[in-house]
Amino acid sequence: MAAPTYSRRATALRVGLALTAGLAFSLGVYLLAQATQPSGLVSFAFLLVLPAAVCAFIAYVADPWGRRSLGFYLMIPVWVLGAVIVLSIIVLREGTVCVVMLSPLWLGSGLIGAALAHKLRNRGKGATSRAVALAVLPLLAMQVEARLPVPEASTVVTRRIVVDAPPEVIWPLLEGVPDVRKGEGRWNLSQDVVGVPRPQGARLVGEGVGARRLARWEHGVAFDEVITEWEPGRRIAWRFVFDDLDAWDFTDRHLRPDSAYFKVTTGGYRLTPLADGRTEVALHTAYWMKTPVNGYSRLWGEVFLGDLENNLLALIKARAERAA
Repeated sequence: MAAPTYSRRATALRVGLALTAGLAFSLGVYLLAQATQPSGLVSFAFLLVLPAAVCAFIAYVADPWGRRSLGFYLMIPVWVLGAVIVLSIIVLREGTVCVVMLSPLWLGSGLIGAALAHKLRNRGKGATSRAVALAVLPLLAMQVEARLPVPEASTVVTRRIVVDAPPEVIWPLLEGVPDVRKGEGRWNLSQDVVGVPRPQGARLVGEGVGARRLARWEHGVAFDEVITEWEPGRRIAWRFVFDDLDAWDFTDRHLRPDSAYFKVTTGGYRLTPLADGRTEVALHTAYWMKTPVNGYSRLWGEVFLGDLENNLLALIKARAERAA
């Protein structure tokens, strides 16, 4: 017997219902992960297994007779990602940084799940059972993953700039710039598009090892930097102290700089005099992470922290060269 033909209205209704069911299931997994473990969202099951299973499930339901093309299947993760972004920002109040970091993983995993569903689709008996089994897969993965050790990693992000000024002119700026004005620094993706806050100022209290740099950033973000290395004209280093973590709720509660799976630990500047009278200024930031996708997280650390460091170095360069 020939399979029934598709109508646009019936197809749209079936896809819409499947998408709604998939998103409702994803929301349930999200809430379950939040309730059961603080770092539940930073997990292999949530980041990779869930989007693949949800997209495969939606594809099965949206194509009951197994007659749709691969292109139809591969569009499903795109629709799912768009809906997830809207749901995350408007309903779940997730910050832009979380959404930006999540999107490539969800899209890539969803494409794999949809392509696999297209390859393994079955026009006969048992397709519905397999679709339901796909939806259960993330829950099983969460149970297994909870019993496995999560890898840890430490890394350092470093940026450099050459300043047309001697170290003695640059050094006071490393101690702190208390009056950062709007427009200073460098345009970058993280701060000008994604919305990571910009610095408003920093001032040094005390002098030498044990002194504190008090940093203020936009949106009420404030933190201390306790000096651990002090060599005037050459280098200054510190460890970060984040006492007021509530201020970080403005953007991503899962990306606080002192959490169970992500900690920004130390940083510092180093001055290297060059033969032509100029000075190389290097800024480094070290952090620790504990996630199942440390390699992927490290890439975003290079992007976000690299942008912040480039912005600060551009500010120092502009002020030092004006002073020189």
